[in-house]
Amino acid sequence: MHLNPYGEYAILLAASLANDWPRDREGIIARTREFGMTVAFPEQPHDHARVRGVIDEWLTVVDARDPHERARLLNAQMAAATAYPRLTDHDGEGWHLHYRDDGAVSLPHVLSAVISVGTALHLTTRGMHRLGRCEAGATPGDPCSAVIVDVTRNGRQRYCSVRCANRAAVRRHRARGA
Repeated sequence: MHLNPYGEYAILLAASLANDWPRDREGIIARTREFGMTVAFPEQPHDHARVRGVIDEWLTVVDARDPHERARLLNAQMAAATAYPRLTDHDGEGWHLHYRDDGAVSLPHVLSAVISVGTALHLTTRGMHRLGRCEAGATPGDPCSAVIVDVTRNGRQRYCSVRCANRAAVRRHRARGA
């Protein structure tokens, strides 16, 4: 038996969806496959819009600065998912945990459960500060609003990319010289 790395792949999936929203349901499904989800999701009306709602609600956790507020929001999301861990063995993956009820296979419901539990696992094992927005976007006029999931060893990731880090460094350098 192995434990799914819900804390990492689920939160990285959520960040990927938030940072680069797919234009249709098929794009969401493709992204879930990229991040290791193999379960089939029967198509339901409004899946695309409902998953967008899941991501928008998750972004309230991303944007919460206070750890207690972040925990309150995340607890509410996990409670709304009403998912219980279940052992499963499907698609040749071996025994692992799923955080959803057996009958709950709608795409929005599964992603809500997986993302909220994954985020909770990430924050409790790596630190409540290891989720946020790219620091470059805090500068007025900088357009970056990318979500950062800090999976670095030292826990100090502040920028979404080298490009944003370089842009911020140039701004700091210019500010010192002025």
